[in-house]
Amino acid sequence: MSSPQRTRPRPPSELRGHGLLLRAWDPRSDDDAEAWLRGLTDPEFRRWNTPLRPVGDLDGARRSLRTRAALAEEGAVVSFHIADAADGTPLGHIGIDDIRPVMAVGRIGYWVLPEARGRGVATRAVLLAADWALTEGALHRLELGHAVGHEVSCRVANRCGFLPEGTLRDAMFAPGRHDAFRDTHLHARLATDPSPPDPSPPGP
Repeated sequence: MSSPQRTRPRPPSELRGHGLLLRAWDPRSDDDAEAWLRGLTDPEFRRWNTPLRPVGDLDGARRSLRTRAALAEEGAVVSFHIADAADGTPLGHIGIDDIRPVMAVGRIGYWVLPEARGRGVATRAVLLAADWALTEGALHRLELGHAVGHEVSCRVANRCGFLPEGTLRDAMFAPGRHDAFRDTHLHARLATDPSPPDPSPPGP
């Protein structure tokens, strides 16, 4: 039996909905580099995430964005800058990583800038990106993992129709370390699952 042939999802130039604008990050933009740097150096982000290659300054932020852009061109990831649809204010990031076209699987992740929290940004962005990924993006399964104890992300996952599937032992780095690990709570949503209700602001 031959293996199924599936193409990697090609994201649109932008997605609009739920009061948000999702568009590609621009490595040439100083504003984008600054927002990327603020997001990845925020203490709350670092509490729950340990990047393999930490970003600590604007030059590092630009390099990181160029790397993401190159991976996006290859179809390995999808990266969206989250902005307020009304005025373009940067709010955060949402991406789909670890895209495996043969299995039609990807993993969604996000962060929200400190000043944008408490307004339902994460929930609205996950709904918008997931709806695209599971339809035009041609994925069948979309996973969302978060560190055990990260209750805000757990609520976002549940609101967005990502059903809890269990705990993955030592599946992500411990805070600030690459030599120690912690457990991850795994959620997933299928293209065949019922659509969750529209968000009602405000929320996480």
